[in-house]
Amino acid sequence: MGTTASQPSEGLSGSEIAAIVAIVVIWGINNAAAKVATEVMPPLLVVGLRFSLAAVVLVPFLRFRVPDWKSLALLLVLGGPIHFGLIYVGYWLAEDLSPFVVAQQMWIPFTALISYVVLGERLPRMAVAGLIIAFVGVAWMTLDARALRDAIPIILGLTAGLAWAGCTVLARRMQGVSPLTMQGLLALVTAPTMLLGSWLFEDGQVAAMQASGLLVWASVIWAGLVSSVSATALLFWLVQRRQAGRVTPYLLATPLVTVVIGVGLMGDVLTPQIMMGGTIALAGVGLVALAERRLRAGVGAS
Repeated sequence: MGTTASQPSEGLSGSEIAAIVAIVVIWGINNAAAKVATEVMPPLLVVGLRFSLAAVVLVPFLRFRVPDWKSLALLLVLGGPIHFGLIYVGYWLAEDLSPFVVAQQMWIPFTALISYVVLGERLPRMAVAGLIIAFVGVAWMTLDARALRDAIPIILGLTAGLAWAGCTVLARRMQGVSPLTMQGLLALVTAPTMLLGSWLFEDGQVAAMQASGLLVWASVIWAGLVSSVSATALLFWLVQRRQAGRVTPYLLATPLVTVVIGVGLMGDVLTPQIMMGGTIALAGVGLVALAERRLRAGVGAS
């Protein structure tokens, strides 16, 4: 019998482990690719190009039977223009990738907190402890002299994480809307919004695209097709077979891939304080994810 989401106690299959590894590697590389692209092209333009590519692939999967258009509209605005606009401006501004990427992971504890406030879901003591630990870790990391230079990108990353958490909570409330439909609609909303934003607030787009080499365009294609489409499809496949809380903790390895690329290839500097703060933050986020996993499994992590 195949593994399903109703059988959380069974070990992960080889194909599920391979899917998790693929998602972690794809997302980890995509963080570095976003930095490469925004060093040459304006950030809003990069987002617009990314989701234009994604829309071309995802439009055929659209199904327009949506029972709650107001909630869906808010989901699309939060998870599209706001989240990705902030994220890519953060990539554009950040000197070092590592602290910025760690700050983005706060979407997991933010989701637990918003679910508690908005949906009335339980917030176990383990999750509360994880929230506190994660915030302490981000604060300690940011107070490092080198990381302070990226204080604005880190704040943007936290804000983007809050927007993505709101999007995630809204997605839980949506009934009868397939994940691929949500992704397709998100691409259709985000692409024109970001291209319009680029036209209004950025300049030199044509010259930047002409100056972009193969690596920059490969970074945009990676984001639009491999990350937005392939990795997302793998994630949806996983959560259809497993509870989301069973998968989420493993995805916390994503920043480690980005850190290795950032330090090894992009000149990132990791001071002891940044390393310690980042480790503490990810440990706190991990606690929240594990608490949610236990709660979904009915263990009652209280």
